[in-house]
Amino acid sequence: MAPLVVCLIICGTVTAATWLASVATREYSWVDRIWSIAPLVYVWVYAAAGGFDARAVLMAVLVTAWGIRLTFNYARKGGYRRGGEDYRWAVLRGRMSPTAFQLFNLFFISIFQNVLILLFCLPAQTVFEAAGTPLGVWDAVLAALFVGFLVGETVADQQQWAFHRWKAAEVAAGRSAEPGFLQSGLFRVSRHPNFFFEQAQWWVFYGFAVAATGVWLHWTIAGAVLLSLVFVGSTVFTESISRSKYTEYDDYRARTSPVVPWFPRSGARDGVRAAP
Repeated sequence: MAPLVVCLIICGTVTAATWLASVATREYSWVDRIWSIAPLVYVWVYAAAGGFDARAVLMAVLVTAWGIRLTFNYARKGGYRRGGEDYRWAVLRGRMSPTAFQLFNLFFISIFQNVLILLFCLPAQTVFEAAGTPLGVWDAVLAALFVGFLVGETVADQQQWAFHRWKAAEVAAGRSAEPGFLQSGLFRVSRHPNFFFEQAQWWVFYGFAVAATGVWLHWTIAGAVLLSLVFVGSTVFTESISRSKYTEYDDYRARTSPVVPWFPRSGARDGVRAAP
């Protein structure tokens, strides 16, 4: 059976399972819970189907490292526990009618996001079709970039984790946690460095399709493009919540790059407390 067919069957099964789970539990982060797991399955299906071609295995190993790291980070935040739903879904439910949200859950959260996960893994399809093309210098460069972006996301998530643990401890002690949101470390040069590094890894992943074929544009670029568009919407929504909670967030927005790390604008100040 062709690997694309196998992956489509897996995707359809996972889509149905996550939607049914969300309806049964009334928690809507089931796709979030498989976000770091399903890609590992897809890329290893392609690696096996191609007879463990060197480039396909390299891609699968990199995605496995990505998945292990992201699964660990999601687990330590309680994402797999009962009640571990992403806080943004609760906010969105408050802004939509029950019927509208259930339609959103079916078509966007369950169907679209699962299809998106498969799509950003499909440069493996292009590499599968070009199986036998030897690894080259560009593969080494891409692998190094992927690992670099993986390290960057690890650092950003660790800084955020440490900050929120400090914040929770301050609140538990009856003290006011100031600042209320992270503004130091990587968050001094980007409001969403973890978003940047996440997207960058999947653009690099697409780069292997280019390295395998010598052709810049393939239909399998669609996953990386759609992922970036989803992150645009996610950034806008997340920041709308932050702006409603923190009066100083607009000052932070004025001096700090939204996604791509860059020097703070003149007059920028560090957060009161640096992240450990």
